[in-house]
Amino acid sequence: MKNNKFDYVQVIYDERKKPLTSYPYHLTKYIFERYKLKKNQKILDIGCGRGEFLKGFMKCGLVGHATDQSDTVLKYLPKINFKKSDIENDGIPFPDNFFDIVYSKSVIEHFYYPEKLVEEMFRVLKPGGIAITLCPSWEHNFRIYFEDYTHRTPFMKTSLKDIQEMHGFENVTVEYFRQLPFLWNKKYLLFLAEISRIIIPNFLYNSSSVNPINKWIRFSKEIMLLSSSIKPILRK
Repeated sequence: MKNNKFDYVQVIYDERKKPLTSYPYHLTKYIFERYKLKKNQKILDIGCGRGEFLKGFMKCGLVGHATDQSDTVLKYLPKINFKKSDIENDGIPFPDNFFDIVYSKSVIEHFYYPEKLVEEMFRVLKPGGIAITLCPSWEHNFRIYFEDYTHRTPFMKTSLKDIQEMHGFENVTVEYFRQLPFLWNKKYLLFLAEISRIIIPNFLYNSSSVNPINKWIRFSKEIMLLSSSIKPILRK
């Protein structure tokens, strides 16, 4: 999307259409605790957008850095360590072996060549560092996947695992993930979200609506993939 006349984040994440919510902090707190991240570790938020998730990680005690094609994040976090970059063409503008954690949410599917992103994630991670990746699950979202026309590469559990292992990552895990916070530590309630996903007609779904009921429908239907992987201490 290099040289386009519009800014993706400013258009798609205009606050009038997608107001700021407390959800990013709930998710980042869950990830911080689940993966046993430690205060003062350095994290890179790739495709940081408005910086909502980075702000959450920093609130948990991580040292935040960010990169994106858009500099919209500076409106919300003006003092953040941010570097603008078109990663697919120019790479990640940070040094080798620099970060303890790299994080991206809803980013990898926007790449024509997602292997470029994975290579760069590996490069900037310290040995022993963790990559945490979220993206839509193609098999659950194919009917609505191209509502965002900038989606380029669909991913399923196997392909998200394979692309990381093929570029040197180890201990790669990929699971289905619903964006409903009450489920994260209460797996026995998953059946409620699954019932909603199955019985509620697709025509009631409106991805742009901020109505709480519609957000329940959206987050029940839009199943994500959640992946974690480790850069080995000694590369094979």
